[in-house]
Amino acid sequence: MLCKKTYKNQITLPKSVIEKFEDVEYFDVEAEEDRIILRPVEIKPKGSLTSIREKIASMGLTEKDIEDAISWARKK
Repeated sequence: MLCKKTYKNQITLPKSVIEKFEDVEYFDVEAEEDRIILRPVEIKPKGSLTSIREKIASMGLTEKDIEDAISWARKK
């Protein structure tokens, strides 16, 4: 199969190749001698929403505190 690099340095992968990786959004890219190697990668968030909520609760913050902080930050 043939791919062409565009003037913006983008490469479109053939449909028959990408169909094998339908659920993959990110790839790790490596250059090895005369090859480009793509490996599927799953990006996982550092913390779950539950753990974030638990941390906020342990700090004694309320929804009003969060809203005030967001409002303050947006003013800057």
